[in-house]
Parts: sequence; structure tokens; C-alpha cells
Amino acid sequence: MKLPTRWANALVRWARFNLVGVIGMAVQLALLAVFNRIAPGHYLIATMAAIELTLLHNFAWHMRYTWRDRRDNSALAVRLLRFHLSNGLVSFIGNFLLMRVLVAHAHLPVLAANSIAIATCSIVNFALSDLWAFARARPEWA
Repeated sequence: MKLPTRWANALVRWARFNLVGVIGMAVQLALLAVFNRIAPGHYLIATMAAIELTLLHNFAWHMRYTWRDRRDNSALAVRLLRFHLSNGLVSFIGNFLLMRVLVAHAHLPVLAANSIAIATCSIVNFALSDLWAFARARPEWA
């Protein structure tokens, strides 16, 4: 049984998104470990700083790898803004809330809690990236 091209392309893109995500997760966890060591007890601030740097990392790779076929005529800054308004907000809000619950209330270690938060946010982030942040350019006449 052969998958329709649209579904096959979506699966390939999902795999690419997750490959970038796994690398980004390693970057974020490494940064969080460093920031948490520099400023112990301030895990929420450390998490937000790690997320911002990871967002920039992931944006660069998604532009060049995951959605390289969807470059439109918009400026790089506009695409980065869309990525931050979608993936950034989901990641910041999701990580903040989940980290607060998982560390402060469930007493999970910071890195374990962050791993859960990243995985949880990734599903929404893929949908927002595919449908808006890296959406196909609309024809001028549409």
C-alpha cells in the first residue's frame, strides 16, 4: 500500500522536525544544566534562557532543513517573528507551567521535568510551524 504523496511528505517533514527537535532538546537540556549550575534555585529563569537560545537554534535548522522548500519572499525577521509567536509562546508558556508543576509540586529533577515539558510542547509546535510559521506562500492572486 502506497501512501498518498501529501501524507508521505507530511511524514518526512514530521521526521525532520523531530530530528531537529531531538538535537534542540539536547541543546536546551545542556544549557539548562549550565544555567542551573550558575544560578541554583532559579530553574524557571534558567529554563526561559535555555528555551530562547534553543528557539534560535531550531529556527535556523528548520529554515535550512525541515521547511527549506517553503521559503517565501518575507524577510528573515518576519519568519523569525512568526516562529517566536508560535513555537516561542507555546514553549515559554508550556515549559513555565509544566516546570512549575513538575519541579515544585511533583518534585521531579529539573532536567527530567524539562524533558517532559519539551515533548509535550513539541506536538503543538509542529502544527503551528507547519500551518503558520513556515506555511506555504499564497499565490498573489488568491
